[in-house]
Amino acid sequence: QVQLVESGGGLVQPGGSLSLSCAASGSFFYVYVMRWYRQAPGKQRELVATIATSGGTSYADSVKGRFTISRDNAKNTVYLQMNYLKPEDTAVYYCNAAYMKDDYWGQGTQVTVSS
Repeated sequence: QVQLVESGGGLVQPGGSLSLSCAASGSFFYVYVMRWYRQAPGKQRELVATIATSGGTSYADSVKGRFTISRDNAKNTVYLQMNYLKPEDTAVYYCNAAYMKDDYWGQGTQVTVSS
């Protein structure tokens, strides 16, 4: 069983930056593919970024070049550095851990981009 706790959300002006963290409990964090998703009001949840166990990364086109996902297996933590934020980045951001049939979600953290 893995518990995920996100932190780092908040209110930021357009063009600003935020750094999200997702701390995982339990063992064998390194086997999990980690992902960040987001869900804006009235919209479906969408995949934002993925980091594989190898460290390989992929991003949604809408955030490519602005967001960076990383992981620290020693700290059981995955990060999402968000730069040049836009109002359309406003959403609840969720951390996800997946390994074979196991699939875990955090409770989400709100990111609001507004002047």
